[in-house]
Amino acid sequence: MTQVPLSLRLHRLLDPGSRGSRAAGWINRVLAACIVASSVLAILDTEPAISEQAPAFFRWAERIFGLIFLVEYAARLVAIGEDPRYRGLAGRLRYAVTPMALIDLVAILPLFLGEIVGDTQIVRLLRLFRLLRFSRLGPFSRAATILLMTLRARLPELLLSLLVALVVLIFSATLMFLIEGDVQPVQFGSIPRAMWWAIATLTTVGYGDVYPVTALGRVLAGVTALAAIGLIAAPTGILATAFAEALRRYHHERTAAEEAADAAAGPTTTQPP
Repeated sequence: MTQVPLSLRLHRLLDPGSRGSRAAGWINRVLAACIVASSVLAILDTEPAISEQAPAFFRWAERIFGLIFLVEYAARLVAIGEDPRYRGLAGRLRYAVTPMALIDLVAILPLFLGEIVGDTQIVRLLRLFRLLRFSRLGPFSRAATILLMTLRARLPELLLSLLVALVVLIFSATLMFLIEGDVQPVQFGSIPRAMWWAIATLTTVGYGDVYPVTALGRVLAGVTALAAIGLIAAPTGILATAFAEALRRYHHERTAAEEAADAAAGPTTTQPP
């Protein structure tokens, strides 16, 4: 019996593009649980009333999770050799600087930085970046791929929407500066100061800490608020439509690939009783 190489076995377990198995599903569930648990502990560790009660628990929990992510990172470096693009030492080095591999690296950095510099704010922030690792796991990886395809396909339209929003932002801030600048110099005494109001209005946040007091300023605020409805709806509609198209195309390609694989396997025959 031919023994399956370790790299191939790891590739089948860790590569989201390969055909899944029960073991791969359990690995994804365990890794997802570790990501969630480590992120929750990182959040709780910022509360002194909680972290000061059991500092050793948080320290050892971080070490355990860090070791789990370190083992997974090493396993991925071994398994990636099965991909023709990353074979050999040079290929693995190319893989190590890809965005997905850098996300894996960020997940294990707190393990080493925590031992070297201590539990600083930067180390705690890096722990929360582990949530990005969901994009590496099974269905989440496919969803991330579809999302990237959507953004890439609709990038010109999204940039145009951003440009229009930027023009409206500057235009509204400039007019409000001219209208309210003399009345409220602290809030609207310059275009950069008026931009804070314009951003809060165009994003429909409306903090209410800065607002016009003149009649003309209030009219401009109303027009800006109405324009914000369209500015927010435009990119939302573009992304929703593009995401639906990408999802439909993905399922179509997946179905075609499965049918081609079944056709290549040939018809199955059954022996008569």
